[in-house]
Amino acid sequence: MLKIKAIIVDDELLARELIRDFIRDIEDVEIIAECENGFEALKAIMELNPELVFLDIQMPKIDGFELLDVLETKPWIIFTTAFDQYALKAFEKNAVDYLLKPFSRERFKQAVEKAVMRIHSADENEKIRSLKALQDTTDESEGVLTRLLARLGSKIIIIPVEKIYYLEAQDDYVMVYSELGRHLKDKTLKYYESHLPKKSFLRIHRKYIVNLSFISSIELYKKNIHIVIMKNGDKLRVSQEGYKRLRSFF
Repeated sequence: MLKIKAIIVDDELLARELIRDFIRDIEDVEIIAECENGFEALKAIMELNPELVFLDIQMPKIDGFELLDVLETKPWIIFTTAFDQYALKAFEKNAVDYLLKPFSRERFKQAVEKAVMRIHSADENEKIRSLKALQDTTDESEGVLTRLLARLGSKIIIIPVEKIYYLEAQDDYVMVYSELGRHLKDKTLKYYESHLPKKSFLRIHRKYIVNLSFISSIELYKKNIHIVIMKNGDKLRVSQEGYKRLRSFF
């Protein structure tokens, strides 16, 4: 039977060395790469297509959850972290296991055996459903967003929320328009309505959330129908309820 390909992602060298040492006792898994930050991990996962990733959460530049959000095809995940407050979110994102540092060799072995069993026994449809759940899960306990992440080829674009012009619902996705261009996100408009700063962003229509600082003007389009003119020149329709909300800000 072919060995399961795995990648270690952790910004601490000692943590990576510990996992590499523990994995020597497990014949079913081989480490094919080690990464010390999310950017390296994104490149490695896209190029090497591992089946399993040992993933730290708090890392420089982008954290483990943000990395998962920009991956199109996601491997099975065992989180390895020193922080217990992320456990619920990790399991909501369909993690195989959550190892709290410092973890023992036996505890590590249990987590890997669980992952091996899932990888070997899951049929393709079950795996697709699990990966989709990982991608689509929204966590209402998350705080206010300060940035969005988007993919541009093999790169990650970090978009500070203050550079966003507006967001537009497109079926099951959201198109984000910003100073950095247009980027499609696999979230709902309701999610962004809940998580963007409420003092800066306002839902003006079932299709649109706007950054108030980028509104150039509000105009009457025809009887009882208004539009906003954005500073980038785009014109967006405003619902009657959205117009009432706008009037409270201007």
